[in-house]
Amino acid sequence: MYAVIKAQGRQFKVSEGDTITVDHIDAPVGAKITFEEVLMTGGDAATIGAPNVSGATVLGEITGQGRGPKLLIFKKRRRHANSQTLRGFRSKTTSVKISQING
Repeated sequence: MYAVIKAQGRQFKVSEGDTITVDHIDAPVGAKITFEEVLMTGGDAATIGAPNVSGATVLGEITGQGRGPKLLIFKKRRRHANSQTLRGFRSKTTSVKISQING
């Protein structure tokens, strides 16, 4: 069984046992979280929500906190070769392991 969830403005297709990386969630490692915005569930028969599937939830556990890679910036300079620059920004991320899909 799989589900399509919406987490912090982005959509993820998840199954039980998958690990996804989302934007920072302010919770300790090992905390349980619930995703209640389930857009679709699938398996033998797919259920599509309008906009959400009623009564469906996805349970997950936070497995780690980290930071993403530095951003690679391309700058267009007229009549010159394009250049790329590494910028100093690294976004905070959270790894979540999907433990159960209800719905």
